[in-house]
Amino acid sequence: MQKNLRFLSASSALVFLLSAVALTAASPWSGRLRATYLETVDKSNAFTALGIGFGKDAISVSNKVIPEIDVGYAFTDTLSAELVLTVPQTHDVFLAGVGRLGSFKHLPPTLLVQYRANPDGNVRPYVGAGINYTFIWGERLSVAGIPLGLESSSLGLAGQAGVDWKVNDRWSLNLDVKRAAIRTDVTAGSSTLTEAQLDPWLFAAGVRYAF
Repeated sequence: MQKNLRFLSASSALVFLLSAVALTAASPWSGRLRATYLETVDKSNAFTALGIGFGKDAISVSNKVIPEIDVGYAFTDTLSAELVLTVPQTHDVFLAGVGRLGSFKHLPPTLLVQYRANPDGNVRPYVGAGINYTFIWGERLSVAGIPLGLESSSLGLAGQAGVDWKVNDRWSLNLDVKRAAIRTDVTAGSSTLTEAQLDPWLFAAGVRYAF
């Protein structure tokens, strides 16, 4: 009986110790919350509409500050993946010499693989590369009463560079810049007028939390 009690006591202590170690062990998961300024490059091909010739880069899309919520997973001390998320955004579209054409909505999740340097340091610069898949919908665009359309999605490459400054074991301050390839055809009925190249820069500042 005493042996059983000693065995149970030792087992309980071992379970408690392992549980404590598991709870205190570093999790591979992290999250970032950023305020991000989205700046489009506003490139487009020259085109003709309504008998009027519009030059190169005549289409522009509004810039704006957006919230960014990111989920990270560390495979090793230096190799990580990050899923970049936000909420659906609405942007205005303008045509040079005409003015505002209307607006559209988009949601641009981006998946990046990162190399994070200086694993034992308080300052950790990183670079990343991956893909962006942008959902496009809700376009309310027209010129001279003629409705305009956009493609429903865009798939392109994305790049990233940034740095984390460690505050404590959980929290870090973060600066980040990304570039994503986002492009869509602008159509009138069955005719393609031009390709709008948003290809935005995203300049961000925020915090990182390590779980």
